[in-house]
Amino acid sequence: MCDFQDIFPRGEENTAFAQYFVGQSYLNMLSTQQVGIGNVTFEPGCRNNWHIHHAKSGGGQILLCTAGRGYYQEWGEPARELHPGDVVNIPAEVKHWHGAAPDSWFSHLAVEVPGEETKTEWYEPVADYGKLK
Repeated sequence: MCDFQDIFPRGEENTAFAQYFVGQSYLNMLSTQQVGIGNVTFEPGCRNNWHIHHAKSGGGQILLCTAGRGYYQEWGEPARELHPGDVVNIPAEVKHWHGAAPDSWFSHLAVEVPGEETKTEWYEPVADYGKLK
């Protein structure tokens, strides 16, 4: 981890959501008012399960990649490699996952897009993760 430098503090082990991750992640909530923004850090190989951000209107999530190398994938689409400076706009109702590359730490800011009746529904772990480089 000697060359991994994030601009936001890492935060504590993400125990509240650990059941929805493969591997160790860390969470530092930077904002819980107006718009929720969390700095999520993934150890190498850590990724979250498939999930959907539901909303009656609005909602979804924006990822602002800040350090390391990771991946984002929507259901039925190829995985997209992520680097610092990349932005991922995730509309509500899109099944997806995100996390670190197998050989790199990764951090992103997860921005909760305001909406009506929002909730996250968690699904299965990513089955084809081992195919990523």
